Amino acid sequence: MTSCSSEFDLIAKYFAPLATSPNAFALKDDAALVPQRAGHDIVVTTDTVVAGIDFFEDDPPDTIAKKALRVNLSDLAAKGAEPAAYLLSLSLSPASADEAWLGMFARGLGDDQAHYGVTLLGGDMSGTPGPLSVAITAFGHVPAGRMIRRDGARAGDFVYVTGTIGDSGGGLAARQGPLFERYRVPDPPVALGRKLIGIASAAIDVSDGLIADLGHIAQTSGARIVVEADRVPRSDALRALWGNDVLRAVTAGDDYQIAFTSSAPDAPAACIGRVEKGAGVVLLDARGQEIAVPVKGFTHF
Repeated sequence: MTSCSSEFDLIAKYFAPLATSPNAFALKDDAALVPQRAGHDIVVTTDTVVAGIDFFEDDPPDTIAKKALRVNLSDLAAKGAEPAAYLLSLSLSPASADEAWLGMFARGLGDDQAHYGVTLLGGDMSGTPGPLSVAITAFGHVPAGRMIRRDGARAGDFVYVTGTIGDSGGGLAARQGPLFERYRVPDPPVALGRKLIGIASAAIDVSDGLIADLGHIAQTSGARIVVEADRVPRSDALRALWGNDVLRAVTAGDDYQIAFTSSAPDAPAACIGRVEKGAGVVLLDARGQEIAVPVKGFTHF
């Protein structure tokens, strides 16, 4: 590490300035207090991103930081929660154990803290001979008893998805241009998530692929979800890259949009299908014929 410093010196220099809440005790304690809000539940989620799987180790450090934080904010958004704070566990590889790298990484977190209104509460930092990994645990607030779960979809509901689908997968394939930036730095609809309380009967963030993640709602809700391929929103850039290959788009991961069900026929997102009695997820073409989906999305093992 250039200008080699102790772990505590590095924390004080790069991460203590991000711990703006008094509940973090300036990162000088072994623990922190999770901020409470009257009449609200605390929602907690955690995700880890690993070099070579979720990002490229030579990606700019600020984009790695933002992706690590935003994939967690995406989970909170799908619960209808307002993000509040997070913990950071950083395992530095030899390639990233450098103060210039840490400075850019911390700046990325600082930019997103200002954008999303969150603060660092604490965490851990260590070295590893393996790949760089970043684990974040995020906390948010939701009105008591109103967290949106996966198990509320019912026959007759409509199926919606925010944003566009497949952009990140296209970016990973292309490794250049605006779609690659969508892969590097997702844009979860954090503010919209809070507006889905009272509208969404079930919701999930699209991380492993639209079909795979809707499958979790279908299984947990004991229902069948029908997706109409032509109604899945795709960007012009993705269409230019993949043409009309909707199957590739709906099974690509890392979109970090929200898929949800609702009885409302005019929810604030693109309607892509319906919930029926039965089980599983089916994808239909324009003639109503089922499209085979041999691989539904990304699997971790």
